[in-house]
Amino acid sequence: MRDFDESISPSSRNAFTPEFLQSINARDEPLTAAEADVAGPWMVEPIPGAGWGLFRLGEGHARQFALYGVFRDRAVALLFAAVLPGTGRDAAFRLRKEADAAGYAIESGAGEVAGHLALFDESLVAAAHAVECLVRRPECLANLLEAAGGLALERAGVILAARLGETGPEPPPAPAVA
Repeated sequence: MRDFDESISPSSRNAFTPEFLQSINARDEPLTAAEADVAGPWMVEPIPGAGWGLFRLGEGHARQFALYGVFRDRAVALLFAAVLPGTGRDAAFRLRKEADAAGYAIESGAGEVAGHLALFDESLVAAAHAVECLVRRPECLANLLEAAGGLALERAGVILAARLGETGPEPPPAPAVA
């Protein structure tokens, strides 16, 4: 979490007065504050001479807000914009430290066993959490898809159509042979 001085913006850039923000900030943050701080939505915009800036929607370089991050490549900035909201959420999955007969149990956020891994792999479980967060939030999924680019989307579309049993449009008739 950021300090109050870092998060407050001048009243000309915020709908709430500085006095109100100072008053509300004097209270303890709710448990949801960490998630709210990174929930987004996030936007990526060019920063002259620096690359691509990552900002909360409504902030931005033109409004002189501090950027959350800066990246050389737009696709990388979009990836960070896609996964950032999940970093404030409680883990969607946890890996039990001790194996049972089926392997290392993976628990859902609700504490139910969602599956097992043969090997203890915390990075895999963390990656699954990130992906689970992506599929929950349409704007995050859109950032991921945009970062993937046209060729990857074209290839993924073919795979998805095959899984859904779609054969695609009928091919044109063969030319008549005389």
